[in-house]
Amino acid sequence: MMQIQLPDRMVTYDVFMSDLASRIAEKLLCIREQPEVISQRAAYREYGKANVQRWLRQGKLHPCKRIGKVEYSTAELRMAQSNQQDYFK
Repeated sequence: MMQIQLPDRMVTYDVFMSDLASRIAEKLLCIREQPEVISQRAAYREYGKANVQRWLRQGKLHPCKRIGKVEYSTAELRMAQSNQQDYFK
């Protein structure tokens, strides 16, 4: 039986994989429940106006412009958000 040493305890490989699978399933369910695109106002509220504007300048977001509406892909927003400390560049 394979065991994995974590800083605070030792767990079996099966327990580790089970916990990992359940966390991945929770994340996938959360992602699946989100709409494919969100409005600019919702993006500003959820991710911060300065962040969204910076990601636009950096070319990480490609807005979908419609008459009287600007929308962003939630997948692009999540990818831009996953980069940590990109504001120091």
